[in-house]
Amino acid sequence: MQRIPVIGGNGRRDPYTAFNFLVEIGGIIVGGFNEVSGLTVETEIDTRREGGVNNYEYKLPKGTKLSNLTLKRGLSDIDDLWNWYCAVVNGSFIRKEITIFLCDESWQNALCWHFFKAFPIKWEGSTLNAQNNTIVTETLVLAHEGL
Repeated sequence: MQRIPVIGGNGRRDPYTAFNFLVEIGGIIVGGFNEVSGLTVETEIDTRREGGVNNYEYKLPKGTKLSNLTLKRGLSDIDDLWNWYCAVVNGSFIRKEITIFLCDESWQNALCWHFFKAFPIKWEGSTLNAQNNTIVTETLVLAHEGL
């Protein structure tokens, strides 16, 4: 029998599943989201060629860019996200801390991403289609100042 090497410090061999996650906004677990995207950090680079050396290009880091966070959930009578966005539209930029918890199979927190000073910049309702039998969703896009 071949022994499988242990990967990582906690002894876990299998990858985590993408559907076991919780969302905390402003210190309150709100959960119930279908999808979270925008967990992206990218370092931008500037390229320079040295004079007379045509076969080499220097890659220099310019800065790091964070993507907006997108939360998608089924539309319900709970209108907390809509009210938060309406406050921004009316000039009140209420910034909140956002934490995304990735859980293991027993719903214990395994990993988390914490976003600082987030506020909504876009709200999008679902496409209404009488020919389609899908859940009506709302999408909220959040800008933030750090991950």
